[in-house]
Amino acid sequence: MFLLLLPSSSFFLLKIFAVTAGLFVLLELLLRLLGVGNPLIYVADAECGYLLAPDRTVRRLGNLIQINQYSMRSPSIAPLPEPETLRVLLLGDSVANGGWWTHQTNTISELMARQLKQEFENLPIAQPQAKVKYFDFEVLNASANSWGPRNQLAYAQRFGLFGSQIVVLLLNTDDLFASAPNAAVVGRDRSYPDRQPPLATLELLRRFLPALPANTPTAPAAENRDRVGSNLEAIRQIKSIADAARCQFVLALTPKQHEFGEPGPRDWEVKARDRLAELVEREKITYINFLPIFNSAAELATLYRDSIHLSPQGNQLVSKTISHQLTCSPI
Repeated sequence: MFLLLLPSSSFFLLKIFAVTAGLFVLLELLLRLLGVGNPLIYVADAECGYLLAPDRTVRRLGNLIQINQYSMRSPSIAPLPEPETLRVLLLGDSVANGGWWTHQTNTISELMARQLKQEFENLPIAQPQAKVKYFDFEVLNASANSWGPRNQLAYAQRFGLFGSQIVVLLLNTDDLFASAPNAAVVGRDRSYPDRQPPLATLELLRRFLPALPANTPTAPAAENRDRVGSNLEAIRQIKSIADAARCQFVLALTPKQHEFGEPGPRDWEVKARDRLAELVEREKITYINFLPIFNSAAELATLYRDSIHLSPQGNQLVSKTISHQLTCSPI
């Protein structure tokens, strides 16, 4: 009866409002089903810069993401491994982490655990590793987006190595130029939220807004010293922590996509790689350089999802290569 008394123009506006509200609710529900509005949350940390908020399980666009009690992208773990369990600590950045675009079972750490099991089961009896019978294999994934060697060093200093027999530091070329840990991005940079957005639609809209300019307080303070040198020193210190714990230490470096073919790595990347090679030789580090390995791959174009991050095929190749190296080395 009330609607009949409304002027025709008011009734028309009310109808538009009802339809718009209905469409908004449907959009919000659809986005929620896809996992939008439920991002990973970050916690500011004075030493590590930031950590993934612990004890969370979310789904984003159908991909399962598990963050354990130690801010790893791994299921919950005991502080120390069970007897006859081979535990590997994988330290890395977004390549190791996999991000929202990678299902938990397809992360490099999960692939490595399965690959190690296969490798050890197929070891010839004559090999030294065959004398140790492992019944379980754990690869702990301590990583976060944009972490560099100094973030990873701070994590190892804070939490230790969790009784791991092996430590794998997985970097990409950009990590050699990584800045110092920066806690200021948390809650201010849209890529590092510190709370859930009130609406999934709002999170989606923020993705289309311009990023914060570089001169905002979220930008790290300028470093006067040699950034590459600082990161190389952090790598050396991570190896020292592993050595002190009598862990095998392996360093692996994945290239950026532009480093393949001609003209290849840029001059500053070549210099940084040369300095890394000097560190590897001086410290006698087991080193996997994925640039020649990727260059020899038959399907190079399928290894990347963008200029840095790997596709499922790329993750498979990295996992298989590292696992094979660990199996071939005395543990």
